[in-house]
Amino acid sequence: MERITVTVHTADPLLRDGVRRQLGHQPGITLRERVPDGAGEPDGPEVAVVVTDRLDDDRLRELRRLSRTNACRVVLVTGELREPELLDVLECRIHGILWRHEAGGERLAAMVRSAARGGNDLPQEIVGRLLELLGRLRRGAGGAGAPPPFGLVEREVDVLRLVAEGLETRQIADKLCYSERTIKNILHNLMTRLRLRNRAHAVAYALREGHI
Repeated sequence: MERITVTVHTADPLLRDGVRRQLGHQPGITLRERVPDGAGEPDGPEVAVVVTDRLDDDRLRELRRLSRTNACRVVLVTGELREPELLDVLECRIHGILWRHEAGGERLAAMVRSAARGGNDLPQEIVGRLLELLGRLRRGAGGAGAPPPFGLVEREVDVLRLVAEGLETRQIADKLCYSERTIKNILHNLMTRLRLRNRAHAVAYALREGHI
């Protein structure tokens, strides 16, 4: 079984000890003390678990630091996530978000393994809140669209606007008269090119850059 190296990051020593106990007996998981500050070190850990009751400025800085560490994939375990923090968290390119009340040993270990494989695991509630936020921001701006900024072409913008409205791949394909395969390729290519983790992260990027 492939070994996954995990570090736990929290300001609360009781939380740290609890998470380490939950993960310490999980097959294939090895605990380490801390991610080194140097990005891209070959012996760097595979997954960093950041645990907090509430995402304050210190924890957000920690997420940003960890997201810049090339050898590291980040999972956030939090008690709450307020609306102003949604886009900041998604821009950290983390691989998973888990609510604290759901963070049992098996569930947390499954998310760590998913992150180690490069997967992305966001609660549906987070995706829904993000889409609702984007909708309000669009209505507040009068629905006016900005010219596509550098980095995206027009059809990518069209697809992301429909993703932000909550449409599924088939619905987007029907609306734009493309095949579902084409829509999937458009999303895959733009997320690969811009190093975006998933659709929610792509929508957050589009909002920050003035697309929607």
